[in-house]
Amino acid sequence: MPGSHMATAEARRARRRLPPLVGASALLHAAAAAAVIVRPRTWPWALAAVVADHLLLVAAGLWPRSQLLGENWTRLPAGAAAQVALTIDDGPDPEVTPRTLELLARHGARATFFCVGERVARHPQLARLISEQGHAIGNHTHRHLRRFSLLGPRALAREVQQAQQAIIDATGTTPRFFRAPAGLRNVFLEPVLAQANLRLVSWTRRGFDTVSGDDARVLARLTRGLRARDILLLHDGHAARTAAGGAVILEILPPLLRACAQARLDPVTLTAALPPAAAVPACGRAGA
Repeated sequence: MPGSHMATAEARRARRRLPPLVGASALLHAAAAAAVIVRPRTWPWALAAVVADHLLLVAAGLWPRSQLLGENWTRLPAGAAAQVALTIDDGPDPEVTPRTLELLARHGARATFFCVGERVARHPQLARLISEQGHAIGNHTHRHLRRFSLLGPRALAREVQQAQQAIIDATGTTPRFFRAPAGLRNVFLEPVLAQANLRLVSWTRRGFDTVSGDDARVLARLTRGLRARDILLLHDGHAARTAAGGAVILEILPPLLRACAQARLDPVTLTAALPPAAAVPACGRAGA
């Protein structure tokens, strides 16, 4: 519908505005250059200011929950009064993902799977199964590079676009959300996400279930202080193993879902938590 497309286009234009820190950085660079031209002897001060600015930008990118480089969901919107979001990264995994889906179905819960493009291309049937069971699929880059936050604009765009296309090809749905590997990013990412109509998402709390096989400790990290609008981070890919050899997510998911039920919190997809005006996709069919 024309009105819906106009609303989406307006939202995309708004997201293309420079974040305050980036705008201030651009002004500082211009001021430093002008100062050196007018008074060459000020170059050490100008250089120091520019170096400090770059360090601040790098620090902002290394802080996964930072809002300094652009919009970043660390909690669900205010309208999600009795909801939480389970987000599951690094899959699909042929061993862990199907069993994760079984557990979610048994408890009537929905989740958002941030999938790696290469893994989706390798296991398209698993990506389709995720979507068919009512879960959402997010973009988690194409190769899950550890050096993702060091890439330039073109390389970032390739990682995002290739993953986006792999998910569309496998499921027929268009991801609406993006999560960077380990949550690390740089100043070039926000324009790439705006162009792809993707929202950046980090988390409220994480269990560190890729490095800790202590399922009780992982569960405690996720449930301590659990409240409405939390975004929880788990992993079906690269999952750590318990002493018994099982993937941590498979051990903690049932008690985690029981904790949500006891707190009267409904696990929903990120897409379901979108404000109504933003829930209409720009084109194609959005993820569930």
